[in-house]
Amino acid sequence: MTKTTKDLLEFWEDQMKLSHTSSNYFFRKSPSHYHMMLLVMHAFKYKENLTVEELKTKLFKTSRPKSALMINEACEKGFFYLEKTSGDQRKKHIKPSEAFIEEFNQYLATLKNLSF
Repeated sequence: MTKTTKDLLEFWEDQMKLSHTSSNYFFRKSPSHYHMMLLVMHAFKYKENLTVEELKTKLFKTSRPKSALMINEACEKGFFYLEKTSGDQRKKHIKPSEAFIEEFNQYLATLKNLSF
């Protein structure tokens, strides 16, 4: 096995060993969970306000009720939080928590160091 392939395999195994309460496990439950994470982090990176309703609409192949459950669970686990808008109190923006931002950046840094 080449060194780079071994590194990628070890990275995946290390990710799977992490606590089942961590974001590593939560956002890898399904493609929809991973897609949700990427949508929220994209909005955060580009300083866009992403509402809960917009996120539900953007999650492809996921029903609105299932999307709502996923969002609520991510908020309950502390990965995201909801922020009321100043203009319309019914609208809520979804934002990543500081702890999740740090974890996500570590994940990206590790991925950047892997190569084939």
